[in-house]
Amino acid sequence: MSASMVKGWCPGALRPMQSGDGLVVRVRPFGGRLEANQIAGLAELAERHGNGLIDVTSRANLQIRGVSEETHRPLIDGLAQLQLLDPDTDIEARRNILVTPFWTVGDETQALAAELEEALADSALDLPTKFGFAIDDGKSRVLAGDSADVRIERDRGGRLLVRADGARFGHSVARGEAVSTALALAGWFVASGGTKGGRGRMAAHIAAGAALPAALRGETEPAPVMPASRPGHYPQGALVGVAFGQMLHTTLHQFSGCGHALRMTPWRMVLSEGKREMPNGAGLITEPHDPALRVIACSGAPRCREAHADTRALAAALAPRIALDTKLHVSGCAKGCARSGASAVTLVATSAGFDLVRNGSTRDEPVLRGLNCADIVSDPSILVGGH
Repeated sequence: MSASMVKGWCPGALRPMQSGDGLVVRVRPFGGRLEANQIAGLAELAERHGNGLIDVTSRANLQIRGVSEETHRPLIDGLAQLQLLDPDTDIEARRNILVTPFWTVGDETQALAAELEEALADSALDLPTKFGFAIDDGKSRVLAGDSADVRIERDRGGRLLVRADGARFGHSVARGEAVSTALALAGWFVASGGTKGGRGRMAAHIAAGAALPAALRGETEPAPVMPASRPGHYPQGALVGVAFGQMLHTTLHQFSGCGHALRMTPWRMVLSEGKREMPNGAGLITEPHDPALRVIACSGAPRCREAHADTRALAAALAPRIALDTKLHVSGCAKGCARSGASAVTLVATSAGFDLVRNGSTRDEPVLRGLNCADIVSDPSILVGGH
C-alpha cells in the first residue's frame, strides 16, 4: 500500500499525505534552521518534483506541494543529499520540535536542539501524532502560545527548567539533565494513559486530573512571555511573514540568493539570519501591521480534498476589513489544520456554507450556521455580532 493512501496523521517526507493538488511532503529542518544551500535545494526540488508551492506551517516546517507518486522517490533522494531526511518514519514522526528563532551564537539553544533530536532518534517512545517539544530558552519565552507538550525553558533567573504543557510551574534542571528530563516527562505521559487511539496532548491530560510524579513536578515559575513577534528587524536578522503560510518556489529561491540561513518559526514567518534589509518577494509580509497577519487560513479548496471552500480567497478579502485586535481563522473543514486553538472569530466551511464560532475553535459550537461567502464579504460586521 502506498504511503499516500493512508490518512489521519501529520505528513512527513518519508510518509507524505495525499491532498487535492497531489502529495504533501513535509520537511522538518534540523534545529529549526536551513543553510543557504539547503534553501536553494528545496526551491529547486519544489519546482522539479512538485507544483512549485511551498507551505510554511504552524509546526515551523516546510511542505512541498503537488508531488506525484512518480516524483516522490527522486524528491526523497534530493532531500537526503541536502541532509534533510530522517532514517525512518518513526524517527521522523517523533522529531517534532519547535526552536526559538531568537538564539545567539554561543548560547545553548542549538546544542539543546541537537541533543534532543539525537535522544528522540534513539528513543522507543510511542508518542501521539501531534505530540511535540519546544526549546524556548531565551530570557523571555516566545513559544508559550504555540503547540508543544514538553517545554525546555528558563526561569526568571536564567536557569533551565522542564515544564509539562498545562502546568504552571516547571522542574529546575542542570544543563546535562534537560533533555533526559524532557524525555522522562514524555514517557510518563504515555505510561499514565495520556495516549488514546494514537492521539493525546499533555495539557488536556493534566486538565483531566493526571498528577505529575514528584520527580518531575516542579515549583519554578518560567520566564515572562515576550509580546507577539511581528515582521521587522531583530538582532538575529530580518523576520518576514508569509501570507497565509504559502510561497512560490521562486520566493524561497530569493532567500537563498542572499546567502543567509533561515530560521523557521511556528508563526508562518521566517527569520533571515543576519540580514539587515527586509527581503522582497511575492507573498511576503514585511510591515509589522499588515492586515494579512490578522488572518489564518488553511490550504482550502481545491488544494485540499477535505475542504469545502476556497479559504484563502475569503481570508484575503476579509483581512483588511476586520478590526486591528481581531484574529480570524478561516478553516476549510472542521479539522482545523491551520490552527488548533481558539480565535476571536473562526469560520468553518461546510457543505451548507460557513459556520461562525466566536472566541473558540473549529471544534466549538457555532453561533451561526450556513453563512454565504458573498454575504460575509459584503457585511463583515456579522463576524463580531453586528447583527
